[in-house]
Amino acid sequence: MNPDRLGATLLDAGACRFVVWAPAAASAEVHVVAPADRVVPMTRDDRGYFRATADGLAPGARYLYRLDGKTERPDPASRSQPEGVHGPSEVVADDFPWTDAAWAGRSWQDSVFYELHVGAFTPEGTFDAIIRRLDELARLGITVVEIMPVAQFPGGRNWGYDGVFPFAVQDTYGGAAGLKRLVDACHGRGIAVALDVVYNHLGPEGNYLWAYGPYFTDRYRTPWGSALNFDGAGSDEVRRYFIENALQWVTDFHVDALRLDALHAIVDASARPFLEELSAAVHAEGARLGRGVHLIAEVDRNDPRFVSPPDRGGYGMDAQWNDDFHHSLRTLLTDDRTGYYADYGGLDQLARAFTEGYVYGGQYSRYRGRRHGRSSAALPASRFVVFAQNHDQVGNRLRGERLGALVPFEALKLAAGAVLLSPYAPLLFMGEEYGETAPFLYFVSHSDPGLIEAVRKGRREEFAKFAWSGEPPDPQDEATFRASRLDPALAETPRGRALRDFYAMLLRLRRERPALRERRRDRTSAAVYEAQRVLMVHRASPQEQVLALFNFAARAASVELPARGGRWTRVVDSSDAVWQGPGAVAPDALDLERPASCALAPHSVAVFARGPA
Repeated sequence: MNPDRLGATLLDAGACRFVVWAPAAASAEVHVVAPADRVVPMTRDDRGYFRATADGLAPGARYLYRLDGKTERPDPASRSQPEGVHGPSEVVADDFPWTDAAWAGRSWQDSVFYELHVGAFTPEGTFDAIIRRLDELARLGITVVEIMPVAQFPGGRNWGYDGVFPFAVQDTYGGAAGLKRLVDACHGRGIAVALDVVYNHLGPEGNYLWAYGPYFTDRYRTPWGSALNFDGAGSDEVRRYFIENALQWVTDFHVDALRLDALHAIVDASARPFLEELSAAVHAEGARLGRGVHLIAEVDRNDPRFVSPPDRGGYGMDAQWNDDFHHSLRTLLTDDRTGYYADYGGLDQLARAFTEGYVYGGQYSRYRGRRHGRSSAALPASRFVVFAQNHDQVGNRLRGERLGALVPFEALKLAAGAVLLSPYAPLLFMGEEYGETAPFLYFVSHSDPGLIEAVRKGRREEFAKFAWSGEPPDPQDEATFRASRLDPALAETPRGRALRDFYAMLLRLRRERPALRERRRDRTSAAVYEAQRVLMVHRASPQEQVLALFNFAARAASVELPARGGRWTRVVDSSDAVWQGPGAVAPDALDLERPASCALAPHSVAVFARGPA
């Protein structure tokens, strides 16, 4: 353990080392408030770091930093806030009885993500409660549990993007020990863990970084308030703070991947951007530990630089969420054409998403009123994570409706097929696999009445651009949070079981079929039958070929397939009665020595396979 790390670090013989960067203060002290009240002076160096070592402290001791002899604030690098964001920080032990010494991570190619919110995933809303659900996720075929942010936030209800203590694990979820138990249990079942982290802003309540130094800049703004200072005076120390935070999750918590929230909100004009430095540090730490550690970007710029290596002018991230795939799929399944969905709706766009990644690679965007993006055709398929649902695309709707509440049952299987039969890493949003219908709404538990009203107003303004009518559910109301919890009883209904089994079957095909394991971009092609609303996707490997036909029409279709040589055997028809469908209509086999027609049920996907070309 680095004794000069930020925050409070227990040393041998009952001593505790405190390190804080506070250049805005002339003096600083550690005010230990429990178990016995005392004040420990700190020494300042020329960079604005204050340090002190105090004897006689054990896990559970609570403290504040006293700045300039008067202002007392929690530790910016606090590892625990048991009394909430306004209370004193707590000294915690770093030791934990890990059982994953043999864990070296999982192959990135096999990644199947399952995004969940700790508070809404189970009735208990804790890390320990998630552990009881891991076996069923493993049986489904999940290889990565992706956890929405757990940095300490105000109150007990929040999506996590209002965190204000990046190093502290939310106490109502089970704190640091609870998260470590969950990661250890995941690794014991062969499941990796990805953690969502927020390095573009801090939440509005309990954010005390401003009292310590120039963590923020007024030269830029984010949609959520002040931007973090990654390129101005003092930015070296700000970078250290967030890079040290990222390394904490990798080293102390054994996390396998970090999903970096809204990187388009980070403005950084420096010669070596923060994101490049962060990427290098995290990958170096993973190499030191002997396990693969990955960074996943959330960014809406369609800019290949985020996931390109530094020697090609990139930031070195491993993958990014591909919203273009989602938007193309969503607009074929629903009537959504407002807001950013105005740019989507064509089968050719989903075809491009299957074969290139980005749909917008420099074309004009009506929604943005300008050209958008840059071609991703040169990027490998491994650089993209795709989905039919996630917390943003569900929760940022007026009423938080999931696909299960918006489209017919057959269309849910069609959406699953599009995501899981793609060459990209798929992501499922909690409950998607059995057709969860509970909404996922935006919820908070702030204590400031003015802030609560500002959040309500902000949500109304955000929804205005989508032209949705009605009043959004009150984010502060506990009922809004309760309505967002999963109802796992749905998984035991006939349709719930059938949909879950359908997901498990597709994931098994994805693991076992050589053509579906293939990630080379030049081995995926797509063709559009516009009149029938059918998309044909061909995937190939040296061992076999797979042909997937997606019918997005609410009516049956028949398409003329080109000659592809030999006999193709049907592997899947989502309309089969075994999947609670109306009955399979696609033929058992196709002879494509010459062109042949293929019937498809409404809102269905049919998959055929044969040997190598």
